[in-house]
Amino acid sequence: MTFDRRAFLTVAGAATLLPAAAARATQEETWEQKHQRQLREDWPWLGRYAADNAALKASGAKTDIVFMGDSITEGWRDKRPGFFLPGRVGRGIGGQTTPQMVLRMMADVIAHRPRFVHIMAGTNDIAGNTGVITRPQTFDNLAMMAMLAKQAGIGVLMASVPPAANFPWRPGLDVVGPIREINAWSRAYAARTGATWVDYTPVLATPDGAMRPGLAYDGVHPTEAGYDAMATVLTPILKQKGLRV
Repeated sequence: MTFDRRAFLTVAGAATLLPAAAARATQEETWEQKHQRQLREDWPWLGRYAADNAALKASGAKTDIVFMGDSITEGWRDKRPGFFLPGRVGRGIGGQTTPQMVLRMMADVIAHRPRFVHIMAGTNDIAGNTGVITRPQTFDNLAMMAMLAKQAGIGVLMASVPPAANFPWRPGLDVVGPIREINAWSRAYAARTGATWVDYTPVLATPDGAMRPGLAYDGVHPTEAGYDAMATVLTPILKQKGLRV
């Protein structure tokens, strides 16, 4: 019997890769289990910013504007912390849908008595991150957040859902049409209720509704350049509102 060195190396290499593959699978399962547990124990994830909210209240610092949203809002603070001047508070949570945000409005926005709230949401409703959410339900949730803010004397900035051609975590899903539908509704709602419409589409989108190359690292979540482009839209609005820029 002859020794087949090539076959041995192939088998040995595969054996080496198996533990790594198993480890990755375990990590993925652990992440999913953690995610599901979080949804069961604190569905709106009120605990995410509980300590930050308490610290902000104790500081007595004035809040000019709170940014309510999902990972796109959360990423803004992470990638461009300098944009979040004193008085600008980020309250984005990755993966969240509009019904979860409605339940966070009191603790994460209204309790801080900001002058304004910037609401940017809908991406994960389309993706179905917490189950099927119909378009009218998304509209109702956006309206509810705006109404809660308005009732508390907080000015509302309704922001467009950033463009995307697809969602990497939901391959094959049609997203361009739904994004445009939500944005059309939000624009009309802002005009009807006196909220301020903040449209990021002109600086982010290609004609076919995708994110422009270089402005998102996965076609959905903005890069630093993407957030810089968004700032060119928002900064003049904040200045007009009398906020520090």
